[in-house]
Amino acid sequence: MAATDFKDYYAILGVSKTASQEEIKQAFRKLARKYHPDVNPGNKQAEARFKEINEAYEVVSDPDKRQKYDQFGQYWKQAGQGFPSGGPGVDMGGFDFSQYGNFDEFINELLGRFGGGNPRGGRQSYSYRTSTGAPSGFGGFGDYGFQDAGAGTAQDSEAAITLTFGEAFQGVQKRFSLGNETIDVRIPAGAKTGTRLRVRGKGQINPMTQQRGDLYLKVELQPHSFFQMEGDNLVCEVAITPDEATLGASIDVPTPDGMVNVKLPAGVRSGQSLRLRGKGWPLPKGGRGDQLVKVAIAPPKDLSQQEREYYEKIRAIRTYNPRSHLSQVKL
Repeated sequence: MAATDFKDYYAILGVSKTASQEEIKQAFRKLARKYHPDVNPGNKQAEARFKEINEAYEVVSDPDKRQKYDQFGQYWKQAGQGFPSGGPGVDMGGFDFSQYGNFDEFINELLGRFGGGNPRGGRQSYSYRTSTGAPSGFGGFGDYGFQDAGAGTAQDSEAAITLTFGEAFQGVQKRFSLGNETIDVRIPAGAKTGTRLRVRGKGQINPMTQQRGDLYLKVELQPHSFFQMEGDNLVCEVAITPDEATLGASIDVPTPDGMVNVKLPAGVRSGQSLRLRGKGWPLPKGGRGDQLVKVAIAPPKDLSQQEREYYEKIRAIRTYNPRSHLSQVKL
């Protein structure tokens, strides 16, 4: 990536470099609602801005990625895919990566400094451009994994691929540019962050043996404005009113299949999760995981005069005290 391609993710989200994770999350949610394609149908500028916001949040909301981004700037992705961690005569502290036009220049000089590459083979990391394309049978959950990097004679490559929740849920075809070669890869339904897919025979060529290694694709999901992943479960948070929490209610909740009606039990607590079985993420061996609906009680900010009068009446006659046990708390 050239220096002119550098994106200031903090500026994109409108937060400072020292912002907390909560501040970053709040800024992302505000911007995501403002620029979401559903709110701005047909607005290409809003769509581009929405993608840029997702890209920024994906990095700075992840502590590991954020650390690399803060340290390496425009080369943070390459740092995560194989920047040298140190060695004889190499001091990474305070290293000025801006002197290189792109990462390939850095690698070429580094290999020249060390006197060559790795003749025994192993895995190297690269970044590839992707776009939607036609399927050709590559990929699949049953065909991923890693081999011993030092034992093989071919050179494997690794690349990160970013998918939207919709693409990962339904499956998608992606087109990759590998230098002068273009390949089509089918991503099966149910991929999630951390999933690794193996594309045989599309890695680097070992200059000593002329054998070609495999390409490993590591999936990352773009943040979604409503859904999140926790293990195999799809998770969302839904706000309810105090009376719905107290008396119970039936509410409509979004799922990947559309809206479903969910019954809230009387006395449900804020933070409690309701499980929608079989409404979650596709599983590698078939079937679906569960969707967890986390309840958040949202008190009204603006009350009508009648609402205020009734709340005051409830307060006057209320017998339940959720803090009654606190008088017994001691160090």
